[in-house]
Amino acid sequence: YAMENRVPFLGICFGAQLLFAAFCRKYLGLKGANSSEINPKTPFPVVDLLKSQEDVIEKGGTMRLGAEKIIINENTKLYEAYKQKEIFERFRHRYHIQERFIDDKAKENGLIISSRNESGEIINSIELDRKDHWIVGTQFHPEFKSRPYAPSKVYYNFINACVIYKNKRKRNLVSDS
Repeated sequence: YAMENRVPFLGICFGAQLLFAAFCRKYLGLKGANSSEINPKTPFPVVDLLKSQEDVIEKGGTMRLGAEKIIINENTKLYEAYKQKEIFERFRHRYHIQERFIDDKAKENGLIISSRNESGEIINSIELDRKDHWIVGTQFHPEFKSRPYAPSKVYYNFINACVIYKNKRKRNLVSDS
């Protein structure tokens, strides 16, 4: 809905994963693309277990958990929010976006990997390169570090994008009447 209707969108953790699955279905033609957590028999497991989780049988306390360094790519909405290349944010997940599905067609349709873990092996955030609206998905949880007088930078930019969207809609409704 957000992609088609130019509504600002911030997907956190599972929300980022669902954003990627929806993108793969809509723009890459991968009918049935899904997370293997939702559908273990999906023909296109665009979201799957982290390598470190593949052999884990006892699930308690084994996920990617806690604060980790994130390397942000410049010229992205995420960089615009944080204004720095390295940040620390907290994680809590076992599944992640599978890079093998990010090909030239994905990039041509505007998919950007906006951050990774320190080794570069894990995608930590994606976004769509859309000049007319704001759409970002993060695998990390920026709300864990947000405080009343020190809000999360990515949430702040998301809320700002929502205000701009609302004001633009108001102007369009007024001019249409």
